[in-house]
Amino acid sequence: MSVVPNPQPDPAREGDDDILKGFRSIGFTDYEARVYMQLLRSSPATAYEIAKASGVPRPNTYNALDTLAKRGAVQPVSDNPRRYVAIPPKQHLKGIVRETASVCEDLAEKLAMLQQPIDDPYVWNVRGEKEIHEKIASLVRESQSTIRIKAARDVLAPHIETLTEAAALGVEIMIILFGDDADEFRVGESCQVYLHEDNGVRMGSADNLFTMTVDHQIALTATTDNLTAFYTRNHAVVQMAETLIRHDFYMAEIHARFGNEIEAAFGPYLRDLRLRSFSPEQAKSFREKTGL
Repeated sequence: MSVVPNPQPDPAREGDDDILKGFRSIGFTDYEARVYMQLLRSSPATAYEIAKASGVPRPNTYNALDTLAKRGAVQPVSDNPRRYVAIPPKQHLKGIVRETASVCEDLAEKLAMLQQPIDDPYVWNVRGEKEIHEKIASLVRESQSTIRIKAARDVLAPHIETLTEAAALGVEIMIILFGDDADEFRVGESCQVYLHEDNGVRMGSADNLFTMTVDHQIALTATTDNLTAFYTRNHAVVQMAETLIRHDFYMAEIHARFGNEIEAAFGPYLRDLRLRSFSPEQAKSFREKTGL
């Protein structure tokens, strides 16, 4: 009984599978890729010669050559019989890059016309301490002009480095701080920090919120007790968040100048005003925190 030896792999064709995969990713069929590769190995060549050497059926070889010629990947160099040569790979692939870039730019412009206005109604949720801090850092890095923040010291401290980088790029930063050291967060000349109501003491449940706006276009609010947050580009919500922070800025400046008179009129920590508007639970929390 005769033994048929196993065919030995052709070293010249090792790696063809990887090359074919690359060709598929830029829109070539396997037949087109094999015909082009064969012409790189041996050209000029006729369709018959290419089919015989590459293993591509002759009818498919003719079709592939016709398509490749239209793409500018091959070109005929003689007739009777017609022979083809392959355009050098770098030259041809650079042409594909230029053409693809042009198509993508044109498509991006057309798609932009379909895009919804940036003031959309959507609110996106974020859950988990790590995820919230990652989102805060991402928004700080993306800022171009302004950052407004109202936050407690322990929530804001992990972002000092990122805020410092933003300030170095000229981003204007305003911080309303629940804490006792405003200087810790004065990270640059463009950064203003105010202790909340000029004392930085946290009073009610609203003081457990982290609120931030970026470039007057994005708002993010997070709760520090159940570690949930949302962010949005909705114009009305962004305006509401900015108004909240801006009014706290007003209050900080007013307390700094008229603190004694305000305390005489309304009691420590605006006690009389707060107790008139707080819910029973908020009033209880206020008295526990202040001893009043």
